[in-house]
Parts: sequence; structure tokens; C-alpha cells
Amino acid sequence: MARWNTIARGGAVLAVATLALAACSSGDDPESSETAGGGGGSTDPLIVGSLLPLTGSLAFLGPPEVAGVDLAIKEINEAGGVLGSPVEVVHSDSSDTANPQIAAQSVADMISDGVSAIVGAASSSVSLNVVDDIAAAEVVQISPANTSTALSGYSPYYFRVAPPDTVQGSALANLIIDDGYSSVGILVFEDDYGTSLRDVIVGVMDENGVDVTYGTTETFDPTASNYTAEVQAIMATNPEAIVLIAFEQTVQVLPELLGAGFSAENLYMVDGNTADYSADFDPGTLVGAKGTIPGANPTEDFQELLNSVAPEPLTSFAYGPESYDATMLVALAAIKAGATDGPSIQANLAAVSGSTGGTECDTFSACVELLDAGEEITYVAVSGSGPINVDNDPSSAFIGVYEYDENNVPVWVDAVFGEV
Repeated sequence: MARWNTIARGGAVLAVATLALAACSSGDDPESSETAGGGGGSTDPLIVGSLLPLTGSLAFLGPPEVAGVDLAIKEINEAGGVLGSPVEVVHSDSSDTANPQIAAQSVADMISDGVSAIVGAASSSVSLNVVDDIAAAEVVQISPANTSTALSGYSPYYFRVAPPDTVQGSALANLIIDDGYSSVGILVFEDDYGTSLRDVIVGVMDENGVDVTYGTTETFDPTASNYTAEVQAIMATNPEAIVLIAFEQTVQVLPELLGAGFSAENLYMVDGNTADYSADFDPGTLVGAKGTIPGANPTEDFQELLNSVAPEPLTSFAYGPESYDATMLVALAAIKAGATDGPSIQANLAAVSGSTGGTECDTFSACVELLDAGEEITYVAVSGSGPINVDNDPSSAFIGVYEYDENNVPVWVDAVFGEV
């Protein structure tokens, strides 16, 4: 049960299909606000919103994330929905920080639509722009992909399934150290996500005696027309390895970096740019380059399930499992609360993730059976993330390690476990 908000971007309108669904308004029936347990929370049909990148610099992450939400909604509704009613999902565009008005309008529209929870955003900077508005409306926000340390413990209504940069930054830094490098340069764009991740990497490098030759304070303008000066500056410091932290700017930076004589085998990237570049560069351009993406590599069976709800075959599965887990946690929290309003979900979300212990369950129907029996549960996340901690972060997570093949496609090679 999905519908799409229409997104205006500049003077153009991104038309997306709208499926109108009838749903009970909380104002239609005063008695609908009574929970089965008499707690006063709404028992109206649950409406979940998504705030994910359909346009902008992170649009490559949109398809697997939307598929993750849709797959969860499909399985929830096939198992009977939440409190006897099907769950409805409203998909909206988050775009990116270059277009902040899009996410702001999407949030306003979803709040008007009566959502109790929003899955998103993908970008930490986008979330930081809208998190206060979402919390003020007492709507739960749960991100599948935010990693900025600035969001840890930010609001009682803000949660995430992806680990903060302390985990990915440490994993990437240790990967570089284990690969034997003693000097590293960092090219990072000026963005909360980028500088947060950079700071963690630099800290681990310092602790292990690795020389960071460039990038401890230097950043580049993400809107620049070229990055020749930055590439020349980092190359002048003669780093053995380079970490590139960027979004779509990567397509501009890489030709200049490789054209300056730097070998792709000594290049490392992160979740914001560990993407498929088969259509951007000649075959073999990125062979040996490595990157990290939070989350365990989804099984082939789960990849097939995601593809079964995607309108087109997915070329990446990044953050699809996390989006699925986020949606499942929202629905299970509503069932545990016996209510579908934001405050009720907020009060129970950490508990269903396993923060208070409980019997493990890995499907919606199995978890509901335990909750109906009055038991505490630990939802076993497909993404491998652990129970929600006091900062509303996952207490543990896996970081996937990828290496580029001849076709300039990142291939999963390993996963590193980390605790927050």
C-alpha cells in the first residue's frame, strides 16, 4: 500500500505515481485514540513515510532504500498488518543539501498526511536540516544511512540503523593500516558527513603512527567546477594512499587524480561514493580501489526479494537491508505499544530492537507471535546491526569492504564487525 508525494525541484516537477488510499483520520472517531490497553495512543492505521533520495547527488542510493521499505511493508501486510489494519507508506524525495527546500517540503507534506514515522534521510546533512521539525511534530525519524556523529543522541525521536562514523571510520582506517600504508592523504568535501568521517579516520591514523599528509583541516568545495588545485596539493605531499570522501563530485575528482599519476590500487572510498562507475570510466580504470559501506552484504535470497518489489533491477543494494529493518522496527514498536502514534512508537522502538533483551526473532510474523504472548523480543536485523543504544544508535554493526573489478563495479570481499 504505497503512495508518492509529488516533488517540485526548481522549475521542474518530478512526476511520480500516486495511489490514493482511504485511511481513517484520527479526528473521525474519538474512540479510535484508545489503545487496546487503555494507554491513550491512536489505533488508527499506521502510516509510514520515507524521506529518501529520488533526485540529487545520492539518487543512486534511492532505489535499494525504497525497495527495502516496500519489501518490509509488503511482508507486514501479508502477515496481517499492524493492529489489524494494513500499513500505508508515503514515499517522498529527500534530494540533497544543494536542494534543501525539497526535503523540507517533503517533511511538511508527510506530517500533513499523518505519518507516525519517517524512514530517512540518507544524507546526514539533510537529516540535520529537518530533524527538529520532525521531532517537534512527535513523529519518529529512523534513518537507514545517516552516519554523522553529530546525530548520536540528538533527539528522543531520532533513531538510526546505520552506525555512526566512529565505526565506519575506524574500519576504513584499520583496513588502510592493515594494507601496510604509513602515509595517507584525505580529499574530503565540506559537508557534515564528510568532515565527521574524516575526523574519525585521522584519529585512528594518529593513534597508530600513520602520517596524514593532507586533509586534516583542508576540505574542498562540493560545488566547484574542477578540483585541479586540490589534486595538485594532495599529490605534492606524496601520500602512499588516498582516501576520497565525496558524493557525485567523485566523477570529477577521479580523472584528475588518476591523470596526475596516482594508482587506483592505492585509493580508498566510503559509502557516499563506493558506487558503480561502469558507465563513467573506461574498463579497468578503478581495478584494485577499495571502499566501505556500512552493513552486512545481503544474501542472494534477500537481493532477489528486494528486486521483486523494485520497478527496475537494482544495480546496488546499499542500505536496502537497513531500510527494511527500519520499517520493521517501526511496525513492531507499534504492535508492542498497542498504538500507532509517534510517541507510542518512540517509547517502544529501542525495546523491540533488543535493548532490553528478549527472545530473538527474524521475521515479522514470528516477532508478532512473541509480542502477542507478552514476551520481550530482539528483532534480528537483516543488516546485522545490533540493538539500539542510549544514543538511539545501533550498539554494533558490520562494515562491508568492497574492491573494484575490471568493470569499475565494487564487489563485496569482506565484512568487519564493530561495536559503537
